[in-house]
Amino acid sequence: MSGFRAPTESLGDLDVKAAAILVAAAADVALVVTGNGVIRDMACQSEELLAALEGQRPWLGQSFADTVTVESRPKVEALLRDASDQATQRRQVNHPSTRGADVPILYSAVRIGSLGPLVAVGRDLRPVAELQQRLVEAQQAMERDYTRLRHAETRYRLLFQMSPEPVLIVDAASQRVVEANPAATQMFGDVGRRVVGRPLLEAFESDTVPAVQALLAGVRSAGRADSTRARLADSSRAAFVSASLFRQENASLFLVRLSLAERDGAPAGTEGKVKLLRFIEHAPDGLVVTDRDGHVISANPAFLDLAQLASEEQARGESLERWLGRSGVDLNVLIANLRQIGSVRLFATTLRGELGAQADVEISAAAVANGAEPFYGFTVRNVGRRLPADARAGREMPRSVDQLTELVGRVSLKELVREATDVVERLCIEAALELTGNNRASASEMLGLSRQSLYVKLRRYGLADAADQGESDA
Repeated sequence: MSGFRAPTESLGDLDVKAAAILVAAAADVALVVTGNGVIRDMACQSEELLAALEGQRPWLGQSFADTVTVESRPKVEALLRDASDQATQRRQVNHPSTRGADVPILYSAVRIGSLGPLVAVGRDLRPVAELQQRLVEAQQAMERDYTRLRHAETRYRLLFQMSPEPVLIVDAASQRVVEANPAATQMFGDVGRRVVGRPLLEAFESDTVPAVQALLAGVRSAGRADSTRARLADSSRAAFVSASLFRQENASLFLVRLSLAERDGAPAGTEGKVKLLRFIEHAPDGLVVTDRDGHVISANPAFLDLAQLASEEQARGESLERWLGRSGVDLNVLIANLRQIGSVRLFATTLRGELGAQADVEISAAAVANGAEPFYGFTVRNVGRRLPADARAGREMPRSVDQLTELVGRVSLKELVREATDVVERLCIEAALELTGNNRASASEMLGLSRQSLYVKLRRYGLADAADQGESDA
């Protein structure tokens, strides 16, 4: 420790009170300890620290060693034993606290005179301990993240190397191959040994290069594209090429996958999927794919025609509810059933076009598992142009509650109530005729109607024959 060079001249006649103020101001906590280790007086910088130290009982009159934890007692004894008129070596001790963690204090002691008391001045180490703890936690979090990334990279490498499907990682800017798995190397033959670092297009015959270029351009602009067919340069074998775009370290990369066509003896699942996608594009029924919240991901031209949209981009990202007849009802019902059951069949509703046209439609849907984020597929069939089963079918009123509920959203509540009243009235008349053996007079008494009123209702509901009509006219 380096002390003042001329304390007598610089500090002058410093009295006891001034010295006490100076010690209390210089230290977070200061103790005056007798020769036998008993605390005679103390000063503390903050009330919060004093409450943390004296939470159990006051320190005055206690032994200094009794105020610290068990493992810190030897340090206190050494601090008091080595005290002299010069500051002793600093020692960190821990004081127990009722507020949780121990309070760490860094003490040094100075003896006043040969037989005088000791003054122990301490610095609160809690801010330092808190920073150390945060540093340790941050380091542990970084180690966990590093371990997790290392395991993920190991799994990726193992999957990449053992995949039977040829896979290439291609730089999007230069279109040069960055990585190729063993299956890709084997597919390219002699070219495969030097494919890494070479332009991807050199692996294909010149007449099929434009198709591959168009594929990569479509993936870069739209994020996705259908697969294309190309021939390998070394063997002229036909292969299906598909690609997807991803970013890594501020660089765009293509993940290019290849599969041999069926005529080369390899599975041709890719060709079948391409044909299925082409059928979906040309299907007469509307087909829509949405996320789990009902926002459109993709739609075929038939749905765009029903919704009166010019392009798929106008539908993408919009809620399917925008075009369904009963806003706030139909889509919620469909999604609730998809989440609980997984499929919906022949859900009747209406579909509104952007230009005001309406069409009666039937919707069938299914939930498709896709990890933690499933998606939903909807088929929308226009049933407005279906022919009735017979000539009367278009004119007859609904005869069941199920038929009435299908009208919800298509007609007003007033019309629904009137339809329901007619259904109930007709069913009651039919039941009365059946109970009376088709006796109109008894049926009218049973229903509380005059015979004339009964005949009117029979004609209205198409239940009266020519004889009934003749009788009512008489």
